[in-house]
Amino acid sequence: MSRFVTRFLKDESGATAIEYGLIAALIAVVIITALTTVGTNLTGTFTDVAAKL
Repeated sequence: MSRFVTRFLKDESGATAIEYGLIAALIAVVIITALTTVGTNLTGTFTDVAAKL
């Protein structure tokens, strides 16, 4: 039983998975923010083009 507890406490694979999950979430937030900004700018551009036509 003590070997199991010692091995469990030394196992860092779960921590690594959590770190990768946090990195993926941060990248997703950055991509969503960038796409929202680009979408807003494109809407403005298309509105200007439509008004000039």
